[in-house]
This record gives sequence, structure tokens and C-alpha cells, in this order.
Amino acid sequence: MKRLLVAGLSLLLAACATRGPAPDPQPVPPVVDRGGLRDGAPPRSIRPDQVPDAVPRPDPILSAGNKSPYTVLGKTYEILPSPANYRERGIASWYGTKFHGQKTSNGEIFDLYAATAAHKTLPIPCYARVTNMDNGRSIVVRVNDRGPFHSDRVIDLSYGAAVKLGYMARGTAPVEVEVINLAGIDDRRGTPFGSYRYVQLGAFGSETSAQRLRAELAALLSSPVAVSPVDTGDGLLYRVRIGPVASNEELESVQRRLEASGYSGSQLLP
Repeated sequence: MKRLLVAGLSLLLAACATRGPAPDPQPVPPVVDRGGLRDGAPPRSIRPDQVPDAVPRPDPILSAGNKSPYTVLGKTYEILPSPANYRERGIASWYGTKFHGQKTSNGEIFDLYAATAAHKTLPIPCYARVTNMDNGRSIVVRVNDRGPFHSDRVIDLSYGAAVKLGYMARGTAPVEVEVINLAGIDDRRGTPFGSYRYVQLGAFGSETSAQRLRAELAALLSSPVAVSPVDTGDGLLYRVRIGPVASNEELESVQRRLEASGYSGSQLLP
């Protein structure tokens, strides 16, 4: 009996030694094609529950990123006069490491883990709910970039948004895109760059959160930083603004300092 037990144990140990470690359960991320540029997923994967929805806020629509008409790959596009009531179905793709850390079309910094998106004709920034028609999952994204420049695709989501919708491994999915209508949006596309005097870095429903960011920025910058409440019709928003600035040089210096310190999503205001 002892000999049989020893023999069985030897066979079990041999089997374990030859089997090796369990394979990584994560799917191999695809390499996607975005307007002829090869792209891919980051080495650090994330779960769908780690991607929060974008929080809609009535940010002004500025000239940055909204030039109309514009031409890409020989095709001309015209920006819609308003994002209100836009709804469309089509194919969504995603983009990731190729553009991570670079500026989006309106000057914000692309974060592949955040809930953002690119669209060819919507005024930016705006917010939209995107629903995967295959599985019913949805996410609210901030549209702040241009693309995808494929005729059969309607929207390009960040890697994180694609993970939340469950199509990252496939690369594309049929979706419905519905813009979230917001009150109090100021369309300032006609404002020239030289008239900008403020940089807005955030808008909060909580005054405490806004004051916390103001204190952080005041310690970082020499320009004045203030919290400005505004009534949106649905309640007060507390906007954190830097300025007024005296010149374009100071404005650009503020933007560079913010980007170098990891503060993204700043917007220029008159």
C-alpha cells in the first residue's frame, strides 16, 4: 500500500511539474487601424467596473477643434451647428496607446483609460451615451476629438470605454450614439484666440471639491485662481478658473504648467 501511495504521489508531482503555470485569462488585445495608423491596448488591462462614466457639464463650445469644413484623407467634413438631439446607429471602433498623452482636437490630453470619444461632425466638447447593441451595455463619454476616418464607422471610443462596452477584444461593435442635451451651453466658436483671458479646469456640483482644486492650483501657479458659481437651471455649478491672464504668452505658460503637472481637460474662456 505504501509503495502504491508513493508511486501515485510521484505521478502527481510529475504532472504538476510538466503542466506549468495557469495561462493568463486576459484576451490578447487586437491591433486596430485608426485612419491608417496602427494602434493597440496598453500593457495594464482594466475591468469594466474601473471605467466611470463621464460627468456631463455645460462646457462652452470654443473654436478649438471645431473648424468647419475640414478635410482628412481627401474627404471634407462639416461640423454640425448644434449637438442637441443627435442620435445615430453605426459601428464603433476604439483607440489607445498610439494617442495616449497626446492632445485631442480641442487641446485636451487624451487618456486611454478615461470615458472619452472621437466623432467626425459633433461640436466638441459634448457628451453622449453610447450603447453596445450586441449586449446592451452603455457608457457616457465626453466627445473631445475627431475621427474615426473610416466611412463605415460612426464613433471612436477610448480603450477604457471599449472595455466597459465589452468589445475591446473584437475591435468594433454596433452601437447607438445619443447626445445628452444640456442647458446653459455657450457657443463661442467665433471668439478669436487673442481674446481669451481665463483657463477653466473644472466644474463641480460640490463647492468643497471646487475649493480643493482651487487650493491645489493656487499653490502651483502664480496667476490668480478663483471659484465662480454659475446657475445652469438645474442647480449651481462651481467652476474653477485661472486668470485673468495678461497675454497669450502667460496663457500658454499656464497651459504648459498644467499639462506638466498632470492636470488635463483645461478650456480657454474669454
